Amino acid sequence: MTNKQSNLSWKNYLELCKPKVVLLLVFTANVGMLLAVPGMPPIAEFIYATLGIGLASASAAAINHYIDQKADAEMARTKNRPLPSGELNSRNVLIFAATLGIIGMLILTLLINTLTAVLTFLSLIGYAIVYTVFLKRLTPQNIVIGGAAGAAPPVLGWCAMTGEVHPYALLLFLLIYVWTPPHFWALAIARREEYAKVNIPMLPVTHGTEFTRLHILLYTILLFIVTLLPYLTGMSGLIYLIPSAGLSLGFIFFAIKMMRTKEDKTAMQTFAYSIVYLMLLFAFLLVDHYYRYTF
Repeated sequence: MTNKQSNLSWKNYLELCKPKVVLLLVFTANVGMLLAVPGMPPIAEFIYATLGIGLASASAAAINHYIDQKADAEMARTKNRPLPSGELNSRNVLIFAATLGIIGMLILTLLINTLTAVLTFLSLIGYAIVYTVFLKRLTPQNIVIGGAAGAAPPVLGWCAMTGEVHPYALLLFLLIYVWTPPHFWALAIARREEYAKVNIPMLPVTHGTEFTRLHILLYTILLFIVTLLPYLTGMSGLIYLIPSAGLSLGFIFFAIKMMRTKEDKTAMQTFAYSIVYLMLLFAFLLVDHYYRYTF
């Protein structure tokens, strides 16, 4: 194999892992780890937990590629992925996914704790199997129900540091869980024709874009309320509350703009904002946390 072919192969395997998605999941898991302790967590456990959760997330992403390869081949957004394009074959993808998953589980079981390993495995199965195989094609509420798997990383991170599922960890879970529908439905509106083509019943396909835009607005309002809970429960202070309120109002602004302009461009802008929103929201939780423990 030439160096060019070798580089291309590794790029294909990297694409299977959905690196942007995995990085966001790992980031929220890291925030869970850091919020779980008053100071800095033990560096070894932090690294091992990050690696284990990251590998499990990448494994789930690769399984998702394998299961969705036929649908991916028919969608413009995904037809150039490694499997539908023929760059990789199904057998290699399954071996790759299994290897990542097994290594991730061993790291979490042997070097972190059993509870974290079990919860991570359940999240992997929840996304790769329950959501991708069943929910995605069963109901337009697929992303609402299946969003629990994507909201799990902060709980996994917290559990990795403490060995327990704390109420504050569940609050972090709730933040991502409520964030997920408006985040994903904005993309689904812009890609509704592709989802309809492969018979995936996303909400804009089954109930129309007007109905979906309304639900995005309702969820952003609910999300604004949920983002107040860390402050109201004493988990965080004003350093988190003030910018998080501004971020949430910004999300509501985009939801209203979607209802007024009704353009796919606006939907994609909302989708992009939602990603920045979540990262900044968790970043402010961290800043507030360490400010309170430092001063």
